[in-house]
Amino acid sequence: MGTVVDDAASVEFHAFFERHYAELARLAALLTGEPDAADDLAADALLALWHRWDRVRAADHPVAYARGVVANLARTRIRSAVRERRRITLFWSQREDKTENPDIPGTVDVQEALRRLPFRKRACVVLRHAFDLSEKDTALALGVSVGTVKSQTSKGMAELKRLLGTDEAPIRVHAGVLPTGGAGGRDR
Repeated sequence: MGTVVDDAASVEFHAFFERHYAELARLAALLTGEPDAADDLAADALLALWHRWDRVRAADHPVAYARGVVANLARTRIRSAVRERRRITLFWSQREDKTENPDIPGTVDVQEALRRLPFRKRACVVLRHAFDLSEKDTALALGVSVGTVKSQTSKGMAELKRLLGTDEAPIRVHAGVLPTGGAGGRDR
C-alpha cells in the first residue's frame, strides 16, 4: 500500500514539475538577473520541494510555496555574489606594488612556509601583512570574528617564525608575489 501512495506522490510531483518548471525558471532569471543560473535555481527549488512534497501538496497554494523557495534561493545566490564581489574589491589593489631588488630566495622561503600553515592561519597572515587589511576587514573577508583574526594571525606569525628559523618577523611579502590557491597547504 505504501508503494501506491509513493507512486501517486511521484506522479503528482512529476505533473507539478511539468506545469511549473518553466515559470519557476523565469522567476529565478528575473530575480537574479542571471538567465544561465535560472535553470539551476529552478531545479534546486524543485528538488527541495520534492523532499517536502507531502507538506507542499497539502499546502493551500503549492505554487506560491514553490515561488517562495525560488525567491529564497535567489536571495541566497545574490547575497553570495555580493559577498564575493566585496571580497574581490578588498583584495584588488589599484596601485602596483613594485619592489626594487626583491629578495627572491627569501620570498620563496616565506611562500613555502605559508603553504605549510593551515588555511585559516595562512589567510589571516596574508590578508593582514601582505594586503595590509585591518583586523576588521580581514574578519569580514573571511567571515570570522575579529578575535579569531587576532588569534590566528598571532599563531600564524609564530609558526612562520618557527618554520623560518628566526626570532624576527618574516620579510614583508608583497601581494604580487604571494602563492595562489591552496596548493600544498592544509585547508583547515
